[in-house]
Amino acid sequence: MRSKNFKSKNLEGFVSVIAGSKSDEKIVKETIEVLKENKINFEVKYISAHRELEKLREYIKKSQNYTDIYICIAGLSCALPGVVAGLTQKPVIGVPINAKLGGLDALLSCVQMPKGVPVATVGIDNGKNAALLATRILKLKLR
Repeated sequence: MRSKNFKSKNLEGFVSVIAGSKSDEKIVKETIEVLKENKINFEVKYISAHRELEKLREYIKKSQNYTDIYICIAGLSCALPGVVAGLTQKPVIGVPINAKLGGLDALLSCVQMPKGVPVATVGIDNGKNAALLATRILKLKLR
């Protein structure tokens, strides 16, 4: 599990960015660029909901102590955001990736969560909007 950490002193809060695969790295970079611009502390993890379920469960359990928002980036079945939302009470933002079918498969999977498992979903490949949404949520703490 590879991790990137970024610490800022301006906006309180912490975002955990989780991608299901290294193939999602382009979207991860776009996401963290916006987090850096907004001076938000974050870390990046690459954990597959399908192939590394126990590792994901352990990470969520540990990271809940310091994470305010999870941004989950995944393609195909886009299971990652739903699994994370099932493991935490913290906000989860899903970013569906265009891996097949123009990304519609991932988009529909991400927005069709069962009741009680909320995932805020942004557009296909739109990690920038996920980071902007996380920024807006964190700014609510400043009120």
